[in-house]
Amino acid sequence: MENAGTPAKKKYRLDIIIIAAILLVSLSLLLIVTLSKEEGSVVVVEIDGTTVATYPLDKNAEYSLNGGSNVLVIKDGVAYMNYSNCPDHTCEKTGKIRYVGQTIICLPNKIAVTIKGDNAEGGVDFVS
Repeated sequence: MENAGTPAKKKYRLDIIIIAAILLVSLSLLLIVTLSKEEGSVVVVEIDGTTVATYPLDKNAEYSLNGGSNVLVIKDGVAYMNYSNCPDHTCEKTGKIRYVGQTIICLPNKIAVTIKGDNAEGGVDFVS
């Protein structure tokens, strides 16, 4: 009878080892991504795929975009969409962005607001 319980215990131990390994890898990746974030220095605004403006993140200001269809606010090193005349307001709900690669998109108005770093070319980041 003792042998009947042994394979179940081994299977249970193996399950715990696999779960622990997955958690360890996940936490390691989360730590790497969190520590590798770089704060941006400029906000690049594109309308319909064309870059129309670049604003510094260190200067507090409010900008009317696309003829007033959107209002971009830069304050205390973060950028966010304060107003949009689109029906879903998803760009307003995106929240504040400050790290290189973060983007606010307004599809109905064809506006993309992206944070860039000192290397304005963008390039490929770790997550890509």
